[in-house]
Amino acid sequence: MLYKSLFRPLLFLLNSEDAHHLAMRSLKLSRYIGVPFLLRKMMRVDKLNKPKIVAGLVFNNCIGLAAGFDKHAKHLHALQDLGFGHIEIGTVTPLPQEGNPKPRLFRLPKDQALLNRMGFNNDGVEAIYRRLQKRPKGLIVGANIGKNKITPNEDAVRDYEVCFEKLFSVVDYFAINVSSPNTPGLRELQEKDSLMKILSRLQELNKKKASQKPIFLKIAPDLTEGQLHDIVDVVLHTKVSGVIATNTTTSREGLMTNKAKVEAMGAGGISGKPLQKRSTEVIRYLKEKSHGMFEIIGAGGVFNREDLVEKEEAGASLVQIYTGFIYEGPFIVRKLLK
Repeated sequence: MLYKSLFRPLLFLLNSEDAHHLAMRSLKLSRYIGVPFLLRKMMRVDKLNKPKIVAGLVFNNCIGLAAGFDKHAKHLHALQDLGFGHIEIGTVTPLPQEGNPKPRLFRLPKDQALLNRMGFNNDGVEAIYRRLQKRPKGLIVGANIGKNKITPNEDAVRDYEVCFEKLFSVVDYFAINVSSPNTPGLRELQEKDSLMKILSRLQELNKKKASQKPIFLKIAPDLTEGQLHDIVDVVLHTKVSGVIATNTTTSREGLMTNKAKVEAMGAGGISGKPLQKRSTEVIRYLKEKSHGMFEIIGAGGVFNREDLVEKEEAGASLVQIYTGFIYEGPFIVRKLLK
């Protein structure tokens, strides 16, 4: 494939974050020079789509783009041309924040993985709200929301409230991010009492609306069995729509990349193939322990059709990709659905 033989090697010569911005600018530019028609013709998967109803929403297909790729909701029109059934923007916080110091995104090609410690860099909920008012039609858009780094955990629920209320009219669903390893203390919010407080409050706000929006909880892959049991209890109790399993992992076990090289990259979460097995285990556990009482969106290590089927058989209604998109290229949705 041309992407793997030509474009990917060129992009991989650049710093990971610079390569990402170049690719996104190229996609955006393509829309102004008559390329969208060609993109749609080459990459869209209309004849392969099998619409699916999940949490009351009709998805054109089961493949979504995970949060973190289009953090600022700047490229939804171009990404829609690639055939995604849904796109999750963010993570969005109430106030703009720069995130962690660069470099903060690294490739591990031997492992088909990425390591990131982005730190919720985003333009803030006000700017993203304005952009989403011009979102493309016919595309399911979710908002992944989180708290600002400066917000203490005891006040975190307020940050989630602000984002939920501001974005409610311009997105189709919400993903509650309490599982990124790159905001200090954030994963502490996955404990039962904290989760119950946040999700109960958001559901309280949700029920006041004329029409409610699905709410998903995005969890880490590094939770113990006891913690996963608590997740099931909280989701069933609060009656949110389901769980996104999973975020990135802090584990460094089983990597083929030189240990010293990984250590030099520093802290951060790993996504891609090293996450595949664990994320599937979490999906299967949630499905079994909940007796299928809530929806599960699978994320972690989906690169090919076999990976997709694995997630679905474990219990995922939809899947999301990120690292697979980086390594496999813009035809990945078509390849997965074929």
